[in-house]
Amino acid sequence: MLNAPLWLLIALQGAVSAASLVVEIVAGRMMAPYVGMSLYTWTAIIAVVLAGFSAGHWWGGRVAERPAPRAMASTGWALLAAALTTAIAGGVLRLTAMPVLDVVANPVWGITVLCAAAFFAPSFFAGVPAPVLAQIAVSGADKSGRALGAMFAAGAIGAIAGTLLAGFVFISWLGSALTISIVAICYVVAALICFGLARQLNSAGVFVPAVIAFAISGSAAFISSPCDTESRYFCIRTQDISAISDSPVNLMVIDHLAHGISARDAPRVMFTDHAAMLDGLARMRMGDRPFSAFFVGGGTYSIPRAWTDRGIGPMTVAEIDPSVTQTAARDFWFDPDSVTVLHEDARRALLIRPDTRYDVVVGDAFADIAVPSHLITQQFFQLVQDRLTPGGVFVMNVIDFEHRLEALASIHRTLSDVFETVEIWTEQRAPEPGQRMVFVLVASDSKSPVDSLLLPAPDRKRFGVLSKRFEHSILADKDALVLTDDYAPIDRLLGPG
Repeated sequence: MLNAPLWLLIALQGAVSAASLVVEIVAGRMMAPYVGMSLYTWTAIIAVVLAGFSAGHWWGGRVAERPAPRAMASTGWALLAAALTTAIAGGVLRLTAMPVLDVVANPVWGITVLCAAAFFAPSFFAGVPAPVLAQIAVSGADKSGRALGAMFAAGAIGAIAGTLLAGFVFISWLGSALTISIVAICYVVAALICFGLARQLNSAGVFVPAVIAFAISGSAAFISSPCDTESRYFCIRTQDISAISDSPVNLMVIDHLAHGISARDAPRVMFTDHAAMLDGLARMRMGDRPFSAFFVGGGTYSIPRAWTDRGIGPMTVAEIDPSVTQTAARDFWFDPDSVTVLHEDARRALLIRPDTRYDVVVGDAFADIAVPSHLITQQFFQLVQDRLTPGGVFVMNVIDFEHRLEALASIHRTLSDVFETVEIWTEQRAPEPGQRMVFVLVASDSKSPVDSLLLPAPDRKRFGVLSKRFEHSILADKDALVLTDDYAPIDRLLGPG
């Protein structure tokens, strides 16, 4: 028999469950610099972690059949293994990311394999204790049903607590590396309690591995993060890509995506096709008259900075992440006092200000497969139209692949249900097969006065509006959907490209 008070078993179950859910949430942040944050990423994480828990529970059930002291000691070893595999998860990601993503051609499978390499083992070992602790709790209780219910409740409450702590406290205040270190140390402490209950704590064969596990767990906090800033939303990095040291040019990377580029000495120059088109097309539509603008997303704030330099305004930017704005001010020469910055969701920002109108609304929330679906629906586009002045224009970037164009077709159809005229602009050249293409859609009540523009991006490129023949012959074959708040499957439409 094993003399283990029920309250201690309940506390152990809750703590291990909380720690394992912290790892699941932090896994999303740790994966983001390599594969981004999308439906595919979270699907892979949840599937891998649940698979690990399931396998661990199955093995834990076999362990629970052993005599109680031996089962508890085995649980201690499983928790030490959980500590070690959790502590090295970040290193495993860093070492395996490029090889896995290079070898596994399908991006969805690549994400899944990479996630499994880093997080299956921690989940497996964290899943072992639950059946053992439940078996010991039931066998030592006068009322086994209540004891079993208490153990299940402790696991659920621990999972809730771990989820809340990871999402609201640990990631944004401590960062992923320190969070992982704390979780691993918690596993070591739980393992020591298990060894103590099994009366093996004084054994040298236990003490030395526990010290090693504790040291490795603590060292995980000092593993350098690939992020300069880990916010509530993103992993943010700044890279200097200057060709001349005296004339700095910086690149902002959000999660795994190059999000924008700005030059200190050339505020009006756009360094990407989508920024060049958003800037040039909006100014072309407004002509020489002054105009107001609302931006969906801030990023590097390159266009607001350029327009401030041109004397355009007033401008309002809805950037959900304050850390992105702080990075833009620190590393991308953006003056926060030059515009009105709203640190909230862009749709909410427009919704709660019904009396405010803008001449131009710029939609720049389209990155890759991680597209906020509520910003591409019929209801959102109707809201944008309601906030435009007469003759106002909505410009938004869309990224799609030459061989698919299903996302482009559906967004174009949805916009066309709201706006009288919708134009598709892109670079005037033949795309390569399977190429990732950048488009800008221009929606208003009238056509543009020109059908092509020569814009610096930063080298001068010619961009043009696609013909109606293209819309009818190419997009019509895509069986385009009208995207709504009820159904906007943008991840599927873009595919795992």
